[in-house]
Amino acid sequence: MKNAILVWVLRSFAWLPLRVSRAFGRTVGRLIYALKLTPVRVSRINLQLCYPQLSTAEIEQRCRQRMLQLGQAFFETPRVWSQPPQWLESKILSVEGLDLLQAALDDDRGMLLIVPHQGNWEVIGLWVATQTQMTSLYEPPKIPQLGKWIKSSRERSGATLVPTDVRGVAALIKALKRGDTSGILPDQQPGPQGGVMVPFMGVQARTMTLVTNLINRAGCRALLATALREPGGWRLHFLPASDALYSEDQLEAVTALNEDVARIVALAPDQYQWEYKRFRVQDDGRDIYAKNA
Repeated sequence: MKNAILVWVLRSFAWLPLRVSRAFGRTVGRLIYALKLTPVRVSRINLQLCYPQLSTAEIEQRCRQRMLQLGQAFFETPRVWSQPPQWLESKILSVEGLDLLQAALDDDRGMLLIVPHQGNWEVIGLWVATQTQMTSLYEPPKIPQLGKWIKSSRERSGATLVPTDVRGVAALIKALKRGDTSGILPDQQPGPQGGVMVPFMGVQARTMTLVTNLINRAGCRALLATALREPGGWRLHFLPASDALYSEDQLEAVTALNEDVARIVALAPDQYQWEYKRFRVQDDGRDIYAKNA
């Protein structure tokens, strides 16, 4: 019953105009910050770790701005899921690096889009799926009704979804080899067998090896991408991946991946998902997010 109510509430947000949903989101973000909820505490810790040069006041300002962006993302995404591709196209204000994207699409090799948790990553996936054949991994959320909604939204834009298991990864490699495009969220913390410890913005973080494995096994191109929130819609950015990302040396390639993610973060730090416990696994076993840490 709780899940059904949650999905009903989210679907009701989908009827709100984008500017109204974002206004609601900013209000909720201010409330989250004022109540000092968990996203505030985790964001503050991550910002302190990644920006040690900033003053306490500057950290708090970024933390406050992040909560405004978090609220907007929550309220605007149901609108994104519910609208046809034509609506989304009307909300794309500009595409920076369009020449890079076009060159990648014209290449016979597949293209792997590296899309960090910044801005609205659903926008990137849905928009790119209207430009080319898109095949992506998909892990349904724990709420079945929500999963059906997300899945239908992505498939409506033209994407083909494959499961996040061995067979799904194999299908993704085949798709990339035949020239398809796929998108990966690179800054999720993987399991012990799926990642290595390398620095992210100066802090050790277990980082997935899936991205570099896909590049090496499929022989595909890689492109960085993000959809940054702007008044009236989103501004898309496509940036070239670093040469080191193609290295066969895994540590070198995964280190380059985090450096590339940091370049995307620098475009709009307040739109990055700082509330995610990116550094919860440390070699010494300590929990840097513990309240008494």
